Amino acid sequence: MATRIDQWLWAARLFKTRSLATLACRGGRIQIADKSVKPSHQVLSGEIVQIKQQPIVRHYLVKNLAVKRVSAALARELVEEITPAADLEKLARARRDPLGLIFAAREKGSGRPTKKERRLLDKLQEK
Repeated sequence: MATRIDQWLWAARLFKTRSLATLACRGGRIQIADKSVKPSHQVLSGEIVQIKQQPIVRHYLVKNLAVKRVSAALARELVEEITPAADLEKLARARRDPLGLIFAAREKGSGRPTKKERRLLDKLQEK
């Protein structure tokens, strides 16, 4: 038995809506066997699905198939994330420091940057 990739991505709760899953497929962000797939591609149990999520590519193993959206507890039985830990750490760093700036790691509540810090930020953003 096979299921459409956009339906499975939505049912496994990897995308919030089926429309977003369809857009990701059409945009070339979803790959199976290193090939971009259309939303109607039939996914099989045991395949590895790659989702491009800047700055990394996440890898998921299809454990079970589902056509309809299931609860979060049951969704864990549909998919297993096999993305290397180094890539997940890279993603976490990118979320903490989106522009790669020196001052982006400021503590919350520390106030506005000083005039000198602001000039340095502007200079870095121009590059």
